[in-house]
Amino acid sequence: MRSTEAGPGRAGPGPGPGRAADAWRPDVLGRDYEALTLPLGEDDEGPVVATMVRRTATHRPPRSWSSGLAPRTDHRPLAGSDVVYVHGWSDYFFQREFAEHVERLGARFFAVDLRKYGRSLLPGQTPGYVDDLTAYDADLEAALVAIRQGDGGHARRRLFLLGHSTGGLTLALWAARHPDRVDGLILNSPWLEFQATKFGREVLAPLIRLGAKHNPLAPMPVVDPGFYTRTVSSDAEGSWTYDQHWRPVRGFPVHPGWLAAVFAGQDTVAQGLHLRIPVLVLLSTHSALGPRWTEAMAHADVALNVDAVAHRSLSLGNDVTVVRIAGALHDVMLSEPAVREHAYVAIRRWARAVPLAH
Repeated sequence: MRSTEAGPGRAGPGPGPGRAADAWRPDVLGRDYEALTLPLGEDDEGPVVATMVRRTATHRPPRSWSSGLAPRTDHRPLAGSDVVYVHGWSDYFFQREFAEHVERLGARFFAVDLRKYGRSLLPGQTPGYVDDLTAYDADLEAALVAIRQGDGGHARRRLFLLGHSTGGLTLALWAARHPDRVDGLILNSPWLEFQATKFGREVLAPLIRLGAKHNPLAPMPVVDPGFYTRTVSSDAEGSWTYDQHWRPVRGFPVHPGWLAAVFAGQDTVAQGLHLRIPVLVLLSTHSALGPRWTEAMAHADVALNVDAVAHRSLSLGNDVTVVRIAGALHDVMLSEPAVREHAYVAIRRWARAVPLAH
C-alpha cells in the first residue's frame, strides 16, 4: 500500500477551502502571457505549488470562461477545445511559438509547470522530485479546475492533453486513470520506455527500488553530458533562449526515488493502458545516444531510444498514430523550422480526424 506520509515528493491537501488559487499575473514570457499559482498544500520541504500559464490575447474574462463549442473547420480543427501542455524532466514551459500555433488551430492553450519545476520551483525544494507520478494528479486537477474542466464539472469544451517526455508519460497514465475526462492526447517524444529498452529497465528496476527504499534522495551519477542543451540553446548550437536555472545545462540531479517512480510508470504502460481516445505520438526518426558529441546529434533525439518508444506507444491503446519526423530533436517543437512545420502539419491532420466526442 502506498504510504500517505508527507515527503519531498508527496504533497499535502490539494486546493480546497482556504487554498484558492491566486489571481492571474504577468508572466516571465512577456506581456502576451499570464501565470496563475495553484497552491497544493505542503510536504516536508514546505509549501508546494503548480503554475498555469496562458496567452492573454485568447483569455479575456469573463467571456472566455463562458464560451461554448465553436464550429470546427479544417483550418480550426481544435475550435471549442482546451489544450493543456505539460513539460518534461528538468524543463518548464517557454515554447511560445508552439502555443501560438495551437491557438491558430482554434484551441485555448494552457501550460502547467508542475510542482518543483520552473515557475513552481520554490527555495529549498528538491528540483523535479516526486516518488510517485500519481502525485501530479493534484497538480493537474488544480489546473483543470482553474479552466473549468475539473472533475464533476460540466465543461462545454473538449479537452486535449499535450505532454513532452516525462510529461507525456505522466499524462498517458493520468488519462488511463481518468478515462472520461479527456478527448485526445498529443505526446511529443514521450518517455514511455527506458533508453536501454524493457530488458534494461527490468534488470535495473530492482536495484533502483532498493536504493529508493533506503535513501530515495541519494545523489545518482550524472549521465547527462549536456548534449541536449547544446542542440537547443542559443548559447550553443541551438536557437532558443530560456532560463537555465529552470532548465540546467546538464539537467536536474537524479535520485533513486524519482527514477523508481518513472520505471513504475513505464512498467504500467508496458502492461497496456487500453486508452479509448485518439493518441498522436511525435518522434524523431533517429536517436543519437553516444558518449561523445557528433554533428548527427543536432538532428536527432539525444535523450530517448526512439525506436523503443515507438514500439511502446502501441501499448497505449487501439487508436494510436505514430509520426516519425526526420531531423527532429528530443523536443520536436525545438527543432529546425522545417521540422517544426512537419510536426504542425501532423497535428493539424490528426486533429481534423478526431471525433467531436469520444
